[in-house]
Amino acid sequence: MPRTFKKVLVANRGEIAIRVTRTLHEMGIRAVAIYSEADRAALHVRMADEAYPIGPSPASESYLRIDKVLDAAKKAGCDAIHPGYGFLSENAEFADACDRAGVTFIGPPASAMRQMGSKTAARAKMQAAGVPIVPGAMCNTTDEAIAAAKKIGFPVMLKAAAGGGGKGMRLVHAENEMANAWERARSEAKKFFADDTVYLEKAIVRPRHVEIQVLGDREGNMVHVFERDCSIQRRNQKVVEETPSPAASRELVARMGAIAVQGAKAVGYFSAGTFEFLLAEDGNFYFLEMNTRLQVEHPVTELISGLDFVREMVNIAQGEKLQFAQTDLVGRGAAIQCRIYAEDPSNGFLPSPGRIEHLATPAGPGIRDDGGAYSGAMISSYYDPLISKLCVWAPTRQYAVLRMRRALTEYIVTGIRTNLVFHSKLFHHPDFVAGRYDTGFIDRNKEFLLGEPVLAEDNREAVAVAIAIAAARLERATGANSAAQGQSGSHLSPWVGNHRARALR
Repeated sequence: MPRTFKKVLVANRGEIAIRVTRTLHEMGIRAVAIYSEADRAALHVRMADEAYPIGPSPASESYLRIDKVLDAAKKAGCDAIHPGYGFLSENAEFADACDRAGVTFIGPPASAMRQMGSKTAARAKMQAAGVPIVPGAMCNTTDEAIAAAKKIGFPVMLKAAAGGGGKGMRLVHAENEMANAWERARSEAKKFFADDTVYLEKAIVRPRHVEIQVLGDREGNMVHVFERDCSIQRRNQKVVEETPSPAASRELVARMGAIAVQGAKAVGYFSAGTFEFLLAEDGNFYFLEMNTRLQVEHPVTELISGLDFVREMVNIAQGEKLQFAQTDLVGRGAAIQCRIYAEDPSNGFLPSPGRIEHLATPAGPGIRDDGGAYSGAMISSYYDPLISKLCVWAPTRQYAVLRMRRALTEYIVTGIRTNLVFHSKLFHHPDFVAGRYDTGFIDRNKEFLLGEPVLAEDNREAVAVAIAIAAARLERATGANSAAQGQSGSHLSPWVGNHRARALR
Protein backbone atom coordinates (compact mmCIF):
# COMPACT_ATOMS: atom_id res chain seq x y z
CA MET A 1 0.00 0.00 0.00
CA PRO A 2 1.59 3.29 -1.08
CA ARG A 3 2.28 5.83 1.66
CA THR A 4 3.12 9.53 1.59
CA PHE A 5 6.25 10.93 3.18
CA LYS A 6 5.84 14.14 5.15
CA LYS A 7 9.48 14.74 6.13
CA VAL A 8 12.70 13.41 4.58
CA LEU A 9 16.26 13.77 5.86
CA VAL A 10 18.85 14.41 3.13
CA ALA A 11 21.97 12.54 4.26
CA ASN A 12 24.42 14.55 2.21
CA ARG A 13 25.82 18.01 1.57
CA GLY A 14 26.55 20.48 -1.23
CA GLU A 15 24.87 20.52 -4.60
CA ILE A 16 23.28 17.08 -4.38
CA ALA A 17 21.65 17.91 -1.03
CA ILE A 18 20.23 21.07 -2.61
CA ARG A 19 19.08 19.20 -5.70
CA VAL A 20 17.20 16.61 -3.57
CA THR A 21 15.74 19.34 -1.33
CA ARG A 22 14.30 21.16 -4.33
CA THR A 23 12.36 18.12 -5.50
CA LEU A 24 11.15 17.37 -1.98
CA HIS A 25 9.78 20.90 -1.74
CA GLU A 26 8.05 20.52 -5.11
CA MET A 27 6.40 17.36 -3.76
CA GLY A 28 5.23 19.15 -0.62
CA ILE A 29 7.67 17.22 1.59
CA ARG A 30 9.66 18.93 4.33
CA ALA A 31 13.43 18.59 3.88
CA VAL A 32 15.81 18.09 6.81
CA ALA A 33 19.51 18.88 6.42
CA ILE A 34 22.51 17.63 8.37
CA TYR A 35 25.82 19.44 8.57
CA SER A 36 29.34 19.13 9.89
CA GLU A 37 31.24 21.97 11.56
CA ALA A 38 32.73 22.96 8.19
CA ASP A 39 29.26 23.21 6.65
CA ARG A 40 27.54 25.30 9.30
CA ALA A 41 26.97 28.14 6.79
CA ALA A 42 26.51 25.92 3.72
CA LEU A 43 23.77 26.61 1.20
CA HIS A 44 22.12 23.21 1.66
CA VAL A 45 21.61 24.06 5.33
CA ARG A 46 20.01 27.40 4.48
CA MET A 47 17.58 25.84 2.00
CA ALA A 48 16.31 23.09 4.30
CA ASP A 49 13.26 23.36 6.56
CA GLU A 50 15.28 22.06 9.50
CA ALA A 51 18.98 21.36 10.05
CA TYR A 52 20.92 19.31 12.59
CA PRO A 53 24.66 19.28 13.41
CA ILE A 54 26.28 15.86 13.26
CA GLY A 55 29.90 16.42 14.27
CA PRO A 56 33.38 17.59 13.26
CA SER A 57 34.44 18.44 9.72
CA PRO A 58 36.05 15.12 8.66
CA ALA A 59 33.43 12.99 6.89
CA SER A 60 34.47 9.96 8.96
CA GLU A 61 33.27 11.82 12.06
CA SER A 62 30.09 13.26 10.57
CA TYR A 63 28.53 12.36 7.21
CA LEU A 64 29.78 8.76 7.37
CA ARG A 65 28.52 8.16 10.92
CA ILE A 66 25.40 6.03 10.59
CA ASP A 67 24.48 6.51 14.25
CA LYS A 68 24.62 10.31 14.02
CA VAL A 69 22.62 10.44 10.80
CA LEU A 70 19.89 8.20 12.23
CA ASP A 71 19.86 10.17 15.47
CA ALA A 72 19.18 13.36 13.48
CA ALA A 73 16.40 11.61 11.56
CA LYS A 74 14.84 10.46 14.84
CA LYS A 75 15.03 13.92 16.41
CA ALA A 76 13.41 15.47 13.35
CA GLY A 77 10.72 12.79 13.10
CA CYS A 78 11.57 11.85 9.52
CA ASP A 79 9.70 9.23 7.52
CA ALA A 80 12.59 8.54 5.16
CA ILE A 81 16.21 9.31 4.25
CA HIS A 82 17.59 10.16 0.81
CA PRO A 83 21.37 9.54 0.69
CA GLY A 84 22.21 11.41 -2.53
CA TYR A 85 25.47 10.05 -3.95
CA GLY A 86 28.76 9.30 -2.22
CA PHE A 87 29.05 9.01 1.57
CA LEU A 88 26.48 6.37 2.73
CA SER A 89 24.54 6.08 -0.54
CA GLU A 90 25.88 2.60 -1.42
CA ASN A 91 26.34 1.35 2.14
CA ALA A 92 24.20 -1.74 2.66
CA GLU A 93 24.66 -1.52 6.44
CA PHE A 94 23.16 1.96 6.38
CA ALA A 95 20.15 0.75 4.38
CA ASP A 96 19.66 -2.08 6.90
CA ALA A 97 20.07 0.34 9.82
CA CYS A 98 17.37 2.60 8.36
CA ASP A 99 15.04 -0.39 8.14
CA ARG A 100 15.69 -1.35 11.77
CA ALA A 101 15.07 2.25 12.84
CA GLY A 102 11.74 2.34 11.02
CA VAL A 103 12.93 4.95 8.51
CA THR A 104 12.56 4.25 4.78
CA PHE A 105 15.78 4.26 2.79
CA ILE A 106 15.13 6.02 -0.53
CA GLY A 107 17.22 3.78 -2.74
CA PRO A 108 17.73 0.15 -3.71
CA PRO A 109 17.50 -2.85 -1.37
CA ALA A 110 20.54 -3.68 0.75
CA SER A 111 20.66 -7.13 -0.86
CA ALA A 112 21.25 -5.60 -4.30
CA MET A 113 23.93 -3.29 -2.90
CA ARG A 114 25.77 -6.25 -1.44
CA GLN A 115 25.61 -8.25 -4.66
CA MET A 116 26.92 -5.33 -6.73
CA GLY A 117 29.18 -3.69 -4.12
CA SER A 118 32.18 -5.94 -4.74
CA LYS A 119 33.43 -5.63 -8.30
CA THR A 120 34.57 -9.25 -8.38
CA ALA A 121 31.26 -10.56 -7.01
CA ALA A 122 29.35 -8.27 -9.39
CA ARG A 123 31.34 -9.58 -12.37
CA ALA A 124 30.47 -13.16 -11.45
CA LYS A 125 26.80 -12.29 -10.90
CA MET A 126 26.52 -10.41 -14.18
CA GLN A 127 28.33 -13.12 -16.12
CA ALA A 128 25.78 -15.62 -14.79
CA ALA A 129 22.98 -13.26 -15.86
CA GLY A 130 24.28 -13.10 -19.44
CA VAL A 131 25.85 -9.64 -19.18
CA PRO A 132 29.12 -9.43 -21.19
CA ILE A 133 32.17 -8.83 -19.00
CA VAL A 134 35.80 -7.95 -19.73
CA PRO A 135 38.09 -11.02 -19.60
CA GLY A 136 39.82 -11.05 -16.22
CA ALA A 137 41.04 -13.08 -13.27
CA MET A 138 41.41 -13.06 -9.49
CA CYS A 139 45.03 -13.28 -8.37
CA ASN A 140 46.66 -13.59 -4.97
CA THR A 141 50.29 -12.97 -5.91
CA THR A 142 52.36 -11.11 -8.45
CA ASP A 143 53.32 -14.37 -10.15
CA GLU A 144 49.67 -15.32 -10.53
CA ALA A 145 48.91 -11.88 -11.94
CA ILE A 146 51.73 -12.18 -14.49
CA ALA A 147 50.55 -15.63 -15.54
CA ALA A 148 46.95 -14.41 -15.94
CA ALA A 149 48.07 -11.33 -17.88
CA LYS A 150 50.07 -13.47 -20.30
CA LYS A 151 47.04 -15.67 -20.87
CA ILE A 152 44.67 -12.74 -21.37
CA GLY A 153 47.22 -10.57 -23.18
CA PHE A 154 48.81 -7.28 -22.22
CA PRO A 155 47.90 -4.51 -21.55
CA VAL A 156 45.88 -5.30 -18.42
CA MET A 157 44.30 -3.22 -15.67
CA LEU A 158 44.65 -3.93 -11.95
CA LYS A 159 41.59 -2.83 -9.96
CA ALA A 160 40.61 -2.69 -6.31
CA ALA A 161 37.82 -5.21 -5.72
CA ALA A 162 36.07 -2.93 -3.23
CA GLY A 163 37.00 0.30 -4.99
CA GLY A 164 35.70 3.03 -7.20
CA GLY A 165 36.43 6.59 -8.34
CA GLY A 166 39.71 5.58 -9.97
CA LYS A 167 41.35 4.57 -6.68
CA GLY A 168 43.41 1.36 -6.57
CA MET A 169 43.76 1.16 -10.36
CA ARG A 170 46.96 0.60 -12.34
CA LEU A 171 47.48 0.05 -16.07
CA VAL A 172 50.17 -2.55 -16.79
CA HIS A 173 51.67 -2.72 -20.28
CA ALA A 174 54.32 -5.40 -19.77
CA GLU A 175 55.52 -8.13 -17.40
CA ASN A 176 58.31 -6.02 -15.92
CA GLU A 177 55.76 -3.41 -14.72
CA MET A 178 53.58 -5.87 -12.82
CA ALA A 179 55.40 -6.13 -9.46
CA ASN A 180 55.44 -2.39 -8.82
CA ALA A 181 51.87 -1.87 -10.09
CA TRP A 182 50.62 -4.80 -8.00
CA GLU A 183 52.02 -3.40 -4.77
CA ARG A 184 50.86 0.15 -5.47
CA ALA A 185 47.33 -0.96 -6.37
CA ARG A 186 47.08 -3.09 -3.21
CA SER A 187 48.45 -0.29 -1.03
CA GLU A 188 46.00 2.25 -2.42
CA ALA A 189 43.09 -0.19 -2.12
CA LYS A 190 43.96 -0.79 1.53
CA LYS A 191 44.20 2.94 2.22
CA PHE A 192 40.91 3.96 0.63
CA PHE A 193 38.72 0.87 1.09
CA ALA A 194 40.31 -1.07 3.99
CA ASP A 195 40.55 -4.04 1.62
CA ASP A 196 43.71 -4.74 -0.42
CA THR A 197 42.07 -7.29 -2.72
CA VAL A 198 42.75 -6.50 -6.36
CA TYR A 199 41.82 -8.26 -9.56
CA LEU A 200 43.01 -8.15 -13.14
CA GLU A 201 41.13 -7.25 -16.33
CA LYS A 202 42.04 -7.05 -19.99
CA ALA A 203 42.64 -3.38 -20.84
CA ILE A 204 40.40 -2.33 -23.72
CA VAL A 205 42.39 -0.01 -26.00
CA ARG A 206 40.86 3.44 -26.62
CA PRO A 207 37.45 2.59 -25.12
CA ARG A 208 34.44 4.82 -24.59
CA HIS A 209 32.88 4.85 -21.11
CA VAL A 210 29.16 4.53 -21.77
CA GLU A 211 26.61 3.96 -19.02
CA ILE A 212 22.95 3.01 -18.98
CA GLN A 213 20.46 4.55 -16.54
CA VAL A 214 17.95 2.08 -15.11
CA LEU A 215 14.83 2.68 -13.03
CA GLY A 216 12.60 0.09 -11.43
CA ASP A 217 9.82 -0.27 -8.87
CA ARG A 218 9.28 -2.75 -6.05
CA GLU A 219 6.98 -4.92 -8.19
CA GLY A 220 9.60 -5.83 -10.76
CA ASN A 221 8.85 -3.24 -13.44
CA MET A 222 12.15 -2.04 -14.87
CA VAL A 223 13.14 0.32 -17.69
CA HIS A 224 16.33 1.86 -19.01
CA VAL A 225 16.47 5.60 -19.66
CA PHE A 226 19.03 5.67 -22.46
CA GLU A 227 22.78 6.20 -22.19
CA ARG A 228 25.39 8.71 -21.09
CA ASP A 229 28.89 9.02 -22.54
CA CYS A 230 31.33 9.70 -19.70
CA SER A 231 34.60 9.20 -21.58
CA ILE A 232 36.15 12.60 -20.82
CA GLN A 233 38.00 11.68 -17.63
CA ARG A 234 41.06 12.71 -15.65
CA ARG A 235 42.66 10.22 -13.28
CA ASN A 236 39.81 7.80 -14.12
CA GLN A 237 37.26 10.32 -12.82
CA LYS A 238 34.58 11.85 -14.99
CA VAL A 239 34.73 15.53 -15.95
CA VAL A 240 32.22 15.86 -18.82
CA GLU A 241 29.17 13.74 -19.56
CA GLU A 242 26.73 13.85 -22.44
CA THR A 243 23.74 12.13 -23.96
CA PRO A 244 23.21 10.79 -26.55
CA SER A 245 26.66 9.28 -26.99
CA PRO A 246 28.28 10.34 -30.28
CA ALA A 247 29.68 6.81 -30.58
CA ALA A 248 26.53 4.73 -30.03
CA SER A 249 23.75 4.08 -32.52
CA ARG A 250 20.16 3.84 -31.30
CA GLU A 251 20.24 0.13 -32.04
CA LEU A 252 23.36 -0.33 -29.89
CA VAL A 253 21.83 1.70 -27.04
CA ALA A 254 18.70 -0.47 -27.18
CA ARG A 255 20.85 -3.61 -26.86
CA MET A 256 22.89 -2.14 -24.00
CA GLY A 257 19.70 -1.02 -22.29
CA ALA A 258 18.10 -4.45 -22.56
CA ILE A 259 21.24 -6.02 -21.06
CA ALA A 260 21.24 -3.50 -18.19
CA VAL A 261 17.58 -4.21 -17.40
CA GLN A 262 18.37 -7.93 -17.49
CA GLY A 263 21.26 -7.43 -15.06
CA ALA A 264 19.22 -5.25 -12.70
CA LYS A 265 16.41 -7.78 -12.51
CA ALA A 266 18.93 -10.54 -11.75
CA VAL A 267 19.74 -8.89 -8.39
CA GLY A 268 16.19 -7.87 -7.49
CA TYR A 269 16.90 -4.20 -8.05
CA PHE A 270 14.53 -1.28 -7.63
CA SER A 271 14.98 2.53 -7.53
CA ALA A 272 17.49 4.40 -9.73
CA GLY A 273 20.78 2.77 -10.70
CA THR A 274 23.41 2.82 -13.42
CA PHE A 275 25.23 0.14 -15.38
CA GLU A 276 28.66 1.25 -16.55
CA PHE A 277 30.13 -0.31 -19.69
CA LEU A 278 33.34 -0.07 -21.70
CA LEU A 279 32.49 0.37 -25.37
CA ALA A 280 35.26 -0.94 -27.63
CA GLU A 281 36.11 0.44 -31.04
CA ASP A 282 34.64 -2.66 -32.67
CA GLY A 283 31.22 -2.02 -31.10
CA ASN A 284 31.46 -4.69 -28.41
CA PHE A 285 30.65 -3.57 -24.88
CA TYR A 286 31.64 -4.97 -21.49
CA PHE A 287 30.24 -4.60 -17.98
CA LEU A 288 32.39 -2.50 -15.63
CA GLU A 289 30.24 -2.04 -12.54
CA MET A 290 26.83 -1.03 -11.30
CA ASN A 291 26.35 2.13 -9.26
CA THR A 292 23.51 1.38 -6.86
CA ARG A 293 22.54 5.02 -6.36
CA LEU A 294 21.74 8.28 -8.09
CA GLN A 295 24.60 9.29 -10.39
CA VAL A 296 26.38 12.65 -10.34
CA GLU A 297 25.58 13.01 -14.04
CA HIS A 298 21.85 12.23 -13.83
CA PRO A 299 20.79 15.78 -14.89
CA VAL A 300 21.67 15.23 -18.56
CA THR A 301 19.33 12.24 -18.70
CA GLU A 302 16.62 14.27 -16.98
CA LEU A 303 17.03 16.99 -19.60
CA ILE A 304 16.45 14.70 -22.58
CA SER A 305 13.82 12.43 -20.96
CA GLY A 306 11.73 14.92 -18.99
CA LEU A 307 11.95 12.75 -15.87
CA ASP A 308 12.89 13.83 -12.34
CA PHE A 309 14.89 10.91 -10.93
CA VAL A 310 14.71 12.13 -7.35
CA ARG A 311 10.91 12.29 -7.61
CA GLU A 312 10.85 8.81 -9.12
CA MET A 313 13.06 7.47 -6.32
CA VAL A 314 10.77 9.00 -3.70
CA ASN A 315 7.66 7.61 -5.39
CA ILE A 316 9.18 4.14 -5.61
CA ALA A 317 10.22 4.29 -1.92
CA GLN A 318 6.62 5.20 -1.08
CA GLY A 319 5.52 1.99 -2.77
CA GLU A 320 4.24 3.42 -6.04
CA LYS A 321 4.55 1.70 -9.43
CA LEU A 322 6.36 3.20 -12.39
CA GLN A 323 3.88 5.27 -14.34
CA PHE A 324 5.46 4.49 -17.71
CA ALA A 325 6.78 1.58 -19.77
CA GLN A 326 9.90 1.35 -21.93
CA THR A 327 7.94 2.28 -25.06
CA ASP A 328 6.73 5.49 -23.41
CA LEU A 329 10.25 6.87 -23.01
CA VAL A 330 11.55 9.17 -25.74
CA GLY A 331 14.85 11.03 -25.74
CA ARG A 332 14.68 14.54 -27.15
CA GLY A 333 17.66 16.65 -28.15
CA ALA A 334 21.15 16.55 -26.65
CA ALA A 335 22.47 17.45 -23.20
CA ILE A 336 26.01 17.97 -21.89
CA GLN A 337 27.30 18.42 -18.34
CA CYS A 338 30.56 20.00 -17.17
CA ARG A 339 31.69 19.40 -13.61
CA ILE A 340 32.94 22.76 -12.35
CA TYR A 341 35.62 22.02 -9.77
CA ALA A 342 37.76 24.13 -7.47
CA GLU A 343 40.94 22.63 -8.82
CA ASP A 344 44.04 23.57 -10.81
CA PRO A 345 44.25 21.64 -14.11
CA SER A 346 47.76 22.99 -14.75
CA ASN A 347 48.93 21.42 -11.49
CA GLY A 348 47.66 17.89 -11.93
CA PHE A 349 44.04 18.87 -11.23
CA LEU A 350 44.89 19.27 -7.55
CA PRO A 351 42.08 20.72 -5.40
CA SER A 352 42.05 24.47 -4.83
CA PRO A 353 40.08 25.02 -1.62
CA GLY A 354 39.42 28.49 -0.26
CA ARG A 355 36.83 31.24 -0.09
CA ILE A 356 34.91 32.22 -3.21
CA GLU A 357 35.08 35.99 -3.51
CA HIS A 358 32.48 36.26 -6.23
CA LEU A 359 30.32 33.74 -8.06
CA ALA A 360 28.11 34.42 -11.07
CA THR A 361 26.53 31.49 -12.89
CA PRO A 362 25.21 31.32 -16.47
CA ALA A 363 21.56 31.67 -17.37
CA GLY A 364 19.37 31.83 -20.45
CA PRO A 365 17.79 29.26 -22.76
CA GLY A 366 18.74 25.63 -22.20
CA ILE A 367 20.97 26.21 -19.14
CA ARG A 368 20.81 24.27 -15.86
CA ASP A 369 23.33 24.81 -13.08
CA ASP A 370 23.11 22.47 -10.08
CA GLY A 371 25.27 24.30 -7.57
CA GLY A 372 26.03 24.29 -3.89
CA ALA A 373 28.10 27.46 -3.45
CA TYR A 374 27.65 31.23 -3.32
CA SER A 375 29.76 34.39 -3.13
CA GLY A 376 31.61 34.21 0.16
CA ALA A 377 31.24 30.46 0.56
CA MET A 378 34.18 28.29 1.57
CA ILE A 379 35.26 25.36 -0.58
CA SER A 380 36.45 23.01 2.13
CA SER A 381 39.51 20.80 1.91
CA TYR A 382 37.55 18.08 3.71
CA TYR A 383 35.25 17.22 0.81
CA ASP A 384 35.09 16.87 -2.95
CA PRO A 385 35.82 20.33 -4.45
CA LEU A 386 32.78 20.33 -6.76
CA ILE A 387 31.30 23.82 -7.12
CA SER A 388 28.47 22.93 -9.47
CA LYS A 389 27.33 20.85 -12.41
CA LEU A 390 26.78 23.07 -15.43
CA CYS A 391 24.40 21.51 -17.94
CA VAL A 392 23.03 22.57 -21.29
CA TRP A 393 20.24 21.21 -23.48
CA ALA A 394 19.74 21.88 -27.18
CA PRO A 395 17.94 20.23 -30.11
CA THR A 396 21.22 18.85 -31.50
CA ARG A 397 24.70 18.06 -30.19
CA GLN A 398 26.26 20.73 -32.40
CA TYR A 399 23.92 23.32 -30.92
CA ALA A 400 24.59 22.01 -27.38
CA VAL A 401 28.36 22.45 -27.86
CA LEU A 402 27.83 26.05 -28.94
CA ARG A 403 25.50 26.68 -26.02
CA MET A 404 28.05 25.30 -23.55
CA ARG A 405 30.73 27.55 -25.04
CA ARG A 406 28.46 30.53 -24.40
CA ALA A 407 27.61 29.36 -20.87
CA LEU A 408 31.26 28.96 -19.94
CA THR A 409 31.99 32.57 -20.91
CA GLU A 410 29.27 33.68 -18.45
CA TYR A 411 30.53 31.56 -15.55
CA ILE A 412 32.59 33.73 -13.20
CA VAL A 413 34.44 32.57 -10.08
CA THR A 414 37.05 34.60 -8.23
CA GLY A 415 39.15 33.89 -5.16
CA ILE A 416 40.01 30.30 -6.06
CA ARG A 417 41.26 28.40 -9.08
CA THR A 418 38.78 26.42 -11.15
CA ASN A 419 38.74 24.22 -14.24
CA LEU A 420 36.69 26.69 -16.31
CA VAL A 421 39.52 27.42 -18.76
CA PHE A 422 40.06 23.68 -19.23
CA HIS A 423 36.38 23.22 -20.12
CA SER A 424 36.43 26.18 -22.49
CA LYS A 425 39.41 24.78 -24.38
CA LEU A 426 37.88 21.30 -24.46
CA PHE A 427 34.78 22.66 -26.17
CA HIS A 428 36.99 24.23 -28.85
CA HIS A 429 39.03 21.10 -29.56
CA PRO A 430 38.08 19.90 -33.06
CA ASP A 431 38.03 16.21 -32.11
CA PHE A 432 35.74 16.79 -29.15
CA VAL A 433 33.48 19.02 -31.24
CA ALA A 434 33.29 16.18 -33.78
CA GLY A 435 32.56 13.61 -31.04
CA ARG A 436 35.85 11.79 -31.64
CA TYR A 437 37.16 10.99 -28.16
CA ASP A 438 37.74 8.17 -25.68
CA THR A 439 38.86 7.76 -22.07
CA GLY A 440 42.45 8.70 -22.96
CA PHE A 441 41.50 12.00 -24.63
CA ILE A 442 42.76 14.34 -21.89
CA ASP A 443 46.12 12.59 -21.54
CA ARG A 444 46.70 12.69 -25.30
CA ASN A 445 45.76 16.38 -25.58
CA LYS A 446 47.40 17.86 -22.48
CA GLU A 447 49.29 20.53 -24.42
CA PHE A 448 46.09 21.87 -25.98
CA LEU A 449 43.90 21.51 -22.88
CA LEU A 450 46.35 22.43 -20.13
CA GLY A 451 48.76 24.81 -21.84
CA GLU A 452 48.42 28.52 -22.53
CA PRO A 453 44.82 29.47 -23.40
CA VAL A 454 44.26 30.07 -27.10
CA LEU A 455 40.84 31.31 -28.13
CA ALA A 456 39.21 31.22 -31.51
CA GLU A 457 38.93 34.64 -33.15
CA ASP A 458 35.13 34.55 -33.03
CA ASN A 459 35.13 33.95 -29.28
CA ARG A 460 37.37 36.83 -28.21
CA GLU A 461 34.56 39.36 -28.20
CA ALA A 462 32.51 37.12 -25.88
CA VAL A 463 35.46 36.85 -23.52
CA ALA A 464 35.94 40.63 -23.51
CA VAL A 465 32.26 41.04 -22.63
CA ALA A 466 32.62 38.47 -19.84
CA ILE A 467 35.61 40.37 -18.44
CA ALA A 468 33.69 43.65 -18.47
CA ILE A 469 30.67 42.07 -16.78
CA ALA A 470 32.88 40.46 -14.15
CA ALA A 471 34.64 43.72 -13.40
CA ALA A 472 31.37 45.61 -13.07
CA ARG A 473 29.83 42.99 -10.80
CA LEU A 474 32.88 42.83 -8.59
CA GLU A 475 33.08 46.61 -8.34
CA ARG A 476 29.47 46.74 -7.18
CA ALA A 477 29.95 43.82 -4.80
CA THR A 478 33.11 45.14 -3.16
CA GLY A 479 32.67 48.89 -3.43
CA ALA A 480 30.39 49.27 -0.42
CA ASN A 481 32.62 47.22 1.86
CA SER A 482 35.75 49.08 0.75
CA ALA A 483 34.16 52.45 1.40
CA ALA A 484 32.88 51.41 4.81
CA GLN A 485 36.35 50.27 5.84
CA GLY A 486 38.10 53.35 4.45
CA GLN A 487 39.93 51.31 1.85
CA SER A 488 40.74 52.31 -1.69
CA GLY A 489 40.45 50.06 -4.68
CA SER A 490 38.72 46.69 -4.88
CA HIS A 491 39.78 43.13 -4.26
CA LEU A 492 39.62 42.03 -7.88
CA SER A 493 41.10 38.71 -8.86
CA PRO A 494 44.34 39.09 -10.85
CA TRP A 495 42.65 37.80 -14.00
CA VAL A 496 40.36 40.85 -14.30
CA GLY A 497 41.83 43.03 -17.01
CA ASN A 498 43.91 40.20 -18.46
CA HIS A 499 42.87 40.03 -22.08
CA ARG A 500 43.60 36.35 -22.42
CA ALA A 501 41.48 33.31 -21.65
CA ARG A 502 42.62 33.31 -18.03
CA ALA A 503 39.54 35.46 -17.57
CA LEU A 504 37.55 32.24 -17.48
CA ARG A 505 39.65 30.57 -14.80
